[in-house]
Formats: sequence, structure tokens, C-alpha cells
Amino acid sequence: MRLAVLDIGSNSVHLLVVDAHVGAPPLPATSHKEVLRLAEYLGDDGSIDAEGRERLRSFIADAVEIAEDQGAEQILAFATSAVREAPNGVSLIESINAQLGVTLNVMTGRDEARVTFLAARRWFGWSAGKILLLDIGGGSLEIAAGQDEYPQAAVSIPLGAGRTYSDFLPDPVPAAEDIHRLRKHARAQIGRIAGDINRVGVPDQVVGSSKTFRSLARIAGAAPSGDGIYAPRKLFRRDLEGIIDTLASRTPEERANLPGVSEARAGQVLAGAIVAEAAFTIFDIGVMNISPWALREGIIMRKLDLLDSAEQSSAMRVETVSALD
Repeated sequence: MRLAVLDIGSNSVHLLVVDAHVGAPPLPATSHKEVLRLAEYLGDDGSIDAEGRERLRSFIADAVEIAEDQGAEQILAFATSAVREAPNGVSLIESINAQLGVTLNVMTGRDEARVTFLAARRWFGWSAGKILLLDIGGGSLEIAAGQDEYPQAAVSIPLGAGRTYSDFLPDPVPAAEDIHRLRKHARAQIGRIAGDINRVGVPDQVVGSSKTFRSLARIAGAAPSGDGIYAPRKLFRRDLEGIIDTLASRTPEERANLPGVSEARAGQVLAGAIVAEAAFTIFDIGVMNISPWALREGIIMRKLDLLDSAEQSSAMRVETVSALD
């Protein structure tokens, strides 16, 4: 079937239309993306302001039209931390449902971690053994660990690259004190939950998914995106200190000239690198394998599993993501 996945993230909103078959990887058909940065439309109380709400409605309306034009039978629509944590997030979703005839599911941080872990497991397979997964989004860091398709431990921490950039690195070229403050904060936050993850046992493979990890690996010399998704990509702990020094000595405009760093993420990539370094330190990670599949692909895998268990498909409609517990 042709599926559309609508991902409302803290940084970007993304529609991905794929041809999906049970027992096969999804084949991308078309993609529509906008860097919305919902976190920048938050009021003093954390609510999404009028401009942010209107931009989100406009994108969703366009996305539904594109999905219909592309022949998608269903849309799997979900929102993550920016909407999840906004005091007016529920009312915003209700108004979007009423105005656009769609249904958005707001995923919990734990569900994000669990479904992203599923995507990593499907990508690397059973031969990967016990996996430790890390995913740095715009608003949160998801960590999961286990040896099955779904993890034995899954947590979400408010250490997203966009959030920490906004909270800790106010200057274009940050002071050493600000970097130290973020590093200390990140290690403390990850340290609080490390026991929950470490109880699963020593991983056979560490996996990173998200644009942040792909960018950091590319800065360190990993294969460019043009080499395709099957090119192996790794991020080594030994490279992170140099990456942080390189990013910290440049303005966002100068960082955008580095390989793998887009203009839209040039500010927050430094914050993401500091969070990544904290995680590598706390979990004693030497090398990470980069997964091209993440949350969106996990949502698709979950849907195909349900279809394979005799779920009936229906006419074009927007559908909530099933409960994952």
C-alpha cells in the first residue's frame, strides 16, 4: 500500500510518502519538508503562539493535499516534544482535527524511543545483538536498549539540540563557560537515567539515529548522503572533542560551510555535539553506527506489522499511531 507519514517535530515538519509492503523495506515516493522550528514560537509559559499555530495548520493542510495527490491510502500522523509539552498542545490538536479533518497522535517520549529502536533493529537485524540506541531530536534525547524488536529500557530526556542551543548557547560564538555549563548539565541529566539503561547489559552495538548524529559523522569524514543509505557510517568518540572545538570556534554561518551541516541547523549542531559527547562519556561509547532509519520508518514498520496481523486497510484517511505498550 502507499502510506504517508506526517511527522511534526520540534525543528521540522515532514511528510514522507512511501510504497510499503509487508516483509520489504519502504520505498520513498515523495517528500515534503519545512523547517518550522516550533520551539521558536513558544510564549513565556511554553504555549505555541498564534503565528506558530497558523504555520503548522498551513503545513498540515498542504501535506494532506500532497498525500492525496500522491495516492496515499492512509496517513500516519504524529507530533513529538514541541506539541507534547506545550500547555495549549491539546487544544491546538483539537482545532486542527476539527478544521482539517485529520487526527494527530501526540507520542510520548518513551514511545518515540521504542519505535525508533524498532527501526534500528529492522535496519541492522538480529546479528547486531544487544543494541543501545541514541536519538537527538530538536526537543529531546531518546535512549533505548535491548535485544528484542522493542527495547527492554526506553527513556526520553529534555536534551534536544534545539532546546539546549536555545537554553545554553545564546551567543553565535559561545563562551567557554557556556559550553562547560551545557556539558555539565547534559552529563547530569543522562547520568540520572544511566542505571535504567545499563541494567539491560553491555550492548553489542551502539546505534545513532537522527540528523544530529548524521551531521556529526559527516563532519568527521563519514560518507556523504549522495553515497546512498547503504553506505556504512560511523561516529567515533575520539572525534567528538575536535568536532566541538571546530564548531565552537565558528559562527553559525561559518558552520554551514562544513560538510553535513545545513544552514537551518548550523546553530544547534554544536549543542547536539555536546549532548552526544556527554552520552558517549556516560555510557563509555567508543564507536557508534549511524542508522538511516529512525522514527518515521519505525512508524511504518509498526503499521506493516499490524497489516500483517490481518488489520484491514481503508480508504484515504488520517489515522492515529497505535498504542505501543
